Parts: sequence; structure tokens; C-alpha cells
Amino acid sequence: MLRRFSIGAALLALTVGASGLSLAQSESKPKTAKAVPLATVEAVQMPAWVDRGGASIPLAPGMELKNSDEVRTGGRSRVLIRTADGSAVKLGENASLSFDGMRLREDNVFEAALKVAEGAFRFTSEYFAHFRGKRDVQVSIRTVTAGIRGTDLWGKATPDRQLVCLIDGKIDVVEPKGAKFAMDEKFTVYVNENGVAQPVVMVPADQLEEYAAETEPQDGKGVSLRGGKWKVTIFPGLAHNEALDLYEGWRRSGYAAEIIPAKLEKKRVYNVRLSGFETKKDAEAVAADLKEQRGEFEYKVGR
Repeated sequence: MLRRFSIGAALLALTVGASGLSLAQSESKPKTAKAVPLATVEAVQMPAWVDRGGASIPLAPGMELKNSDEVRTGGRSRVLIRTADGSAVKLGENASLSFDGMRLREDNVFEAALKVAEGAFRFTSEYFAHFRGKRDVQVSIRTVTAGIRGTDLWGKATPDRQLVCLIDGKIDVVEPKGAKFAMDEKFTVYVNENGVAQPVVMVPADQLEEYAAETEPQDGKGVSLRGGKWKVTIFPGLAHNEALDLYEGWRRSGYAAEIIPAKLEKKRVYNVRLSGFETKKDAEAVAADLKEQRGEFEYKVGR
């Protein structure tokens, strides 16, 4: 099951080289260690996309994210991302987040600039794993920037309002006009509305729960994740062109569809499938959403 937030070690891979002494010598080939992914998608509550190189690709669990990628979510969507330092990044619905300057330095410092253009966002350090190095992470929520020092931070951006809530740890906040100050008291919130900063105040527990709910994947609402076993097959047994049209349409809509060849009475047919759902209820929820969007259609839920 997907681990949940409660309110209240990535290592750099090095390439091993070898030099030959003579052609007559027998040597083993140099081994190359696989680099640690800088950011990986862990869970998606569809629809969601990543904009990369001028193309929009449906987001799917297991996908590696790169510098200059922009992740976008649709209505009722959620996304959970793991960064190389073992931290978690979460996005709520109708959100946009871009990655820049991500790298894991040789001195074991994880650097990243995360830019939230729209929607709710959460960063929780060492959520997936303890990190033995240091991090230099900057989060820009439209015009407000927060420097993270091993912390739990929630924020939200709208065209006229930027909100930063410190749940744990410490952040350095830089306001639109360049003023800088530290926030180090738990459960406090900074709001900048129409360019005017409000006083930092304490947040009631019920408000914190509302904030968390905006970015938390919702049980039984269509969560797909790495290792999820449940699938939705849409219009089983299609001809190739029919399956291709359906596949391309759902992918444009932010659903990571795939085409699976099959046989029906010795005839080659094709199934369009969405995979990786955490539970049967999650798969059924997506099927119901698709039916609501496109009207009557056939689907099959299974493992």
C-alpha cells in the first residue's frame, strides 16, 4: 500500500575505468555503475502529463524525470515523485511543477530548483530514505522562493496568491521584492496576496489537514503506482486502427494507455489498457471517470 503522510541513501554512481597495458594481456571489461535517477514518478492519480522537448507525455509510475521537465496534473489528480535524496514531492490537481538544476554532486550534495507555477505542492525530506549527504533545494512558488533545509513544506500558487506553510524544519523565504527572512516555527504559514505580504501566523490543525488532503493521493480514486496489479481494459478486442485511435486519444488526455495484442477466435485483435492500479477500487474509479467523459463504452477490470 502507498505510504501516507502524517502531519506533525542516495549515493552518486561513479564510472569505473580501466586502461590496457598490452594487447596480449587478458583484462576484464570496465564496469559502469548505473547513475541514481534524479527524480522518479512513484504514483499517479490520472490524468497527468510531463512536457518534455515540446511534447506532452502521459505521466506513469516508474518514469524518470529530467531537468527542464514540466509536470502537469488535471482535475482530481495527484502525483507523487521521489527525488535522489530520498525526499517526496507531491502535487495536487490542476498543478504545474518544473525541474531545473537537478544534480547529485560528487560531494554528495543534492541540488535542485523546483518551480511551482500553479496549484498545491508538498516537499517532505527523507520520506523514502535517509540521506547521508546534504541538500540545496530551492522551491519557487510563483514569486516567492523557499530555501529548504531538511524539512516538510506545503505551498500553493494561484495567479494572485502564494502560500507557504512550514510543517517541520526550517526554510528561508525570499519575497517578490527581495526581502528575506527565516521561518523555523512548525505549523506556521506565510501568504503573499497581490504582492502584499501578510504576517506569518499559526495554522489550526484542521486547516493543516485540509492542506495535506490537497496533495495526498486519494485511496480508491484511481491511484496507479509501481508494482500495482490491477488493470482496466477498454473496448477489448479492437481492430488495429481502432485500438490505435483510442490509445492516442487517451494518451493526449493524460492517461498512460498501452496497446496489448491478443487473439479472439484465432483472429488477431488489440486491447487498450491502463495498468498499475493499487486496488480494484482504484481501477474501477478510473473506468467510471472514463465512462463519464466519453459516454457508453465497454471495459473490463482485472489483474
